[in-house]
Amino acid sequence: MTSSELWTRATADRYDAEEHEMSSGAVLGPTLDFLAELAGDGRALEFAIGTGRVGVPLRERGVPVVGIELSEHMAAVLRAKIDEDALPVTLGDMATTTVPGTFALVYLVYNTITNLLTQDEQVECFRNAARHLTPGGRFVIELGVPPLRFLPPGQIAVPFDVSERHLGFDTFDLVEQILVSHHLTRDGDDGRYRRGSSRHRYAWPAELDLMARIAGLELELRVADWDRAPFTQDSAKHISVWRKPA
Repeated sequence: MTSSELWTRATADRYDAEEHEMSSGAVLGPTLDFLAELAGDGRALEFAIGTGRVGVPLRERGVPVVGIELSEHMAAVLRAKIDEDALPVTLGDMATTTVPGTFALVYLVYNTITNLLTQDEQVECFRNAARHLTPGGRFVIELGVPPLRFLPPGQIAVPFDVSERHLGFDTFDLVEQILVSHHLTRDGDDGRYRRGSSRHRYAWPAELDLMARIAGLELELRVADWDRAPFTQDSAKHISVWRKPA
């Protein structure tokens, strides 16, 4: 078991509804195009597959997908969408859990590597990806760039969403590289808000590249989004691709 926080049944049950924008065609289309191209005729393994937001439609495109998921509740939501024979899922953490066979593509989306709260565990995640890859296979991570330049001296919080039904902000421990995402979500129309939070370990692109080198992987591509826009100093996130030497 890693330090990742477990997603509860209540969180899993409302996850798809709260993340419906991330499941839109505008978001998923480029994501699926990118991953399907890298998978080619091979199989894909998704770390932290969750409710199958990406894995299920990627399988529907004809890419054989296997998943690893820590939360049995998230996996149960996925299982209601697709049979085990069509998309097998193993319960376990993404740093140490293994599944049979090798893959042309291992991928980890939507900042999920930050669920591993220590550097050692994040390194082991890279090693786990490498051990599952065929020679020439790729490991893909989608991750936000830490927004620390928005922190003036003495401030520890940065808002990331201020809308009618949701207030979200991150607080930072700059020594331990830990951020806590805080959420105030309006439930219904009675004016009441539900409060939640989750801990994450943020990492810079250069730190991930070193983790990849430790695991025997080489950086092949880094772009700002799934549409392959150039990655610049102003990019809010990156899609990085590391390749296992043939």
